[in-house]
Amino acid sequence: MKLQGLRSEIKRLLVAELNLKGRDPEGIEDDAPLFGGGLGLDSLDALQLAMSIEEKLGVRIPEGDEARTIFQSVGAIADYVAKARGA
Repeated sequence: MKLQGLRSEIKRLLVAELNLKGRDPEGIEDDAPLFGGGLGLDSLDALQLAMSIEEKLGVRIPEGDEARTIFQSVGAIADYVAKARGA
């Protein structure tokens, strides 16, 4: 899967799994922060997102500081998933 397709899939996953009702997945910027001032996600959202990525995309998400780096943005998640899949 190309990186752009993966980013779109992650955006759809974000909206569906975290109940971001009223959010258009395509309106989420690839480099926008997911936590704090960006989408405003919290630690529970991060846990839910990690489980969803592991289940739907088949990639294990590490815990702690490494996960924090991966969850900086949609683009960072897509890069990690692509690398983990060996793409």
